Amino acid sequence: MTPRALVLQHEEKAPAGLLAPWLEQVGLECDILPAHEGYAVPADLGDHAALVVLGGSMDAWDDEAYRWLLPTRALIAGTVSAGRPFLGVCLGHQLAALALGGTVGRQPGGQTMGLRAWRPTPAGLADPLTSALPPGTEVLHFNSDAVTGLPPGATLLAHDPEGTVQAARYGPLAWGVQFHPEVDDALVEGWATGLRPDDETETVRVLRERQAELHPAWAGLVHRFGLLATTPQARPA
Repeated sequence: MTPRALVLQHEEKAPAGLLAPWLEQVGLECDILPAHEGYAVPADLGDHAALVVLGGSMDAWDDEAYRWLLPTRALIAGTVSAGRPFLGVCLGHQLAALALGGTVGRQPGGQTMGLRAWRPTPAGLADPLTSALPPGTEVLHFNSDAVTGLPPGATLLAHDPEGTVQAARYGPLAWGVQFHPEVDDALVEGWATGLRPDDETETVRVLRERQAELHPAWAGLVHRFGLLATTPQARPA
């Protein structure tokens, strides 16, 4: 049976994007759960091989307006505690930090929108997932909130120029990244419409010009997660 990942989506404009085909390239099929459409978040992964939680424009703590966030955090916590593969992207990364006892707040310098250098720590350089992304690679940030305090036992893998968490390991097979490895220019253009016109135009223009250069590195990170999720011999001892 082909292994499958449960991919939790929070809103129509923040789909899996390139993440799904890139995971499928290494043998991990994706089942998309559109929680924003009212589909119930399961209590556990069941037969799925991995959990991926995508980004979204809502705050990670806004349970009253977005009722699926609480069960999503519970699913993340159970997945991580069971030692099963997890990847959180942007909001998914923030939800993991909250679920496991960390803190999330506003990005210190205000909303980020654009390419920023990947800045791994020594732990990030040696990590089985993030070592796939070369230091200095530019990655796409688009966020107003950030993880401001890691939960107990988590490892800082990278930090952004403002000192907030760019990536973290939450368990042996559990990671969160603040950036978006799944995007292309069309997806980001949909997010940026109506926000700071100059930045919007520049972000989309630069990504459109450079994505052919950047996508192989981003795909490498996603491929590595798929291999870690499906291939026992690829996992850390």
